Amino acid sequence: MRISARNQLKGTVRRVTRGEAIANVELEVAGERLVASITVEAVEDLGLSEGSEVTAVIKASDVMLATD
Repeated sequence: MRISARNQLKGTVRRVTRGEAIANVELEVAGERLVASITVEAVEDLGLSEGSEVTAVIKASDVMLATD
């Protein structure tokens, strides 16, 4: 698959935590932890499970940080 997005990180699924509609998919990317929240349907469609090799494609218009 070819895609125009340049923010692509290859990683490995370490854990999938399913809710009723949304699943948190924890990845290991270059020794770091990255969590993606996607639909449970997408998890099933992609066949994601522990050990799956994936590419995280990141598209964010905003990144916000806050402190007290």
